Amino acid sequence: MANTDTVSVRVFSLNCWGIHYLTKHCHERFTMIGEMLCKEEHDIVLLQEVWSEKDYLSLKKKLACSHPHSHYFKSGVIGSGLAIFSKHRIHDTFIYRYSLNGYPYMTHHGDWFGGKAVGMAILNIGSLIANVYVTHLHAEYCREKDSYLPHRVVQAWELQQFVRNTSVGADVVILGGDLNMHPQDLGSRLLRSYTGLRDSYLETAQFDGCENGMTLIADNLFINKKDLVPFEKGIRIDYVLFKGSSKTNVYCDSMSTTKGSVPGHPFPYSDHEALTVELRMESHTPPEAGRHKQSKDQDSAAEKVAELVNTVTEARTEVKVGLHCAERMRYTATRTGVMGLALLFLELAIAAVPWLALGAEQPFPRTSFYLLAALCFAILVTTSLLYIFYTMELKSLQEAEDEMRLALGSLQERLRGFPLAQAHNCSPEAQEPIAFEPEE
Repeated sequence: MANTDTVSVRVFSLNCWGIHYLTKHCHERFTMIGEMLCKEEHDIVLLQEVWSEKDYLSLKKKLACSHPHSHYFKSGVIGSGLAIFSKHRIHDTFIYRYSLNGYPYMTHHGDWFGGKAVGMAILNIGSLIANVYVTHLHAEYCREKDSYLPHRVVQAWELQQFVRNTSVGADVVILGGDLNMHPQDLGSRLLRSYTGLRDSYLETAQFDGCENGMTLIADNLFINKKDLVPFEKGIRIDYVLFKGSSKTNVYCDSMSTTKGSVPGHPFPYSDHEALTVELRMESHTPPEAGRHKQSKDQDSAAEKVAELVNTVTEARTEVKVGLHCAERMRYTATRTGVMGLALLFLELAIAAVPWLALGAEQPFPRTSFYLLAALCFAILVTTSLLYIFYTMELKSLQEAEDEMRLALGSLQERLRGFPLAQAHNCSPEAQEPIAFEPEE
């Protein structure tokens, strides 16, 4: 029997809802979060919506003894809001900003200004190399008419690409954050099926928390129950996902969530519930696989590839819907800009009348003339900026659609090649780091 080394690690994740002057009791809640993290024995702390760097620095000072290693991921206008604290030394970090993140004119939502991203930190946990990711995807706002769905699907696509391509040499992969997606949503299925990441709530041996693992609950004092419709009790959109490697098995021994208001305090840590997950990692020497086991693995891999083909096809369809919408919006901006330009030329022609006909009076009051000219100029500037933005959105959506098309062709070719493609294992494509084919 192969020798195994076991290491346990506790992971904490929380969307802190840290928007000063807009969220309730922000300063008091960060004080509570810092005090709680000092007392609890978490190895890795993954925080989202730490929008103020002052709040991060305050936490860093407070957690200097318990979590001496930390990093704040900067992005966008006001930052990504992502931070990581760790008992284990952080050797390297990197941030990838999503190419699509809402619309700048939707200021009441504010996602565009946040620079949503995924941050990566490489840690050594004992003798194991762990790639730890923290992320926050675009919010849904309205499930019945979700205009941000194509953006969130593209974010999920880019997230799975980033995780797959940066975690090839890792023994353990841990991803935590607010994905703003239900477990069976398209983006969630795309992320988990492509990367092989496993959901802590579904894998845990012991659970203590809100019903069905919900992280936005009606009992939270900061939650407007109208925002949960049609899910009256709550929804699950915060996750801790994980996976091992051919040399390391990872198990979720326990998982817990907070349940609204904190005992001894008048309000919760945030409008989201916090997650605490205890993972057990066992490193070992991979045994030789028998022929029968290889055959079963091939059958399982074929099923997963078929499922992934359907998921990528569905994601590509959703991206195409976003493409048509962006094209329509760009056309509207162009047409409005042309109308504004025509009106401006008309005004210039009217202004030239007194110069062409000597002694003629100004056709209408000078003040009205200047105001109308300012309006035309504002329309031109606004529509020009919108045209540029929608062009950038189109290019990002087209790039994602092209990537999905290529990936779909590769997956379909791989599916047609089962079981021969795995038996020979000679093509360069067979060496790609696909999560559900660890033997390759």
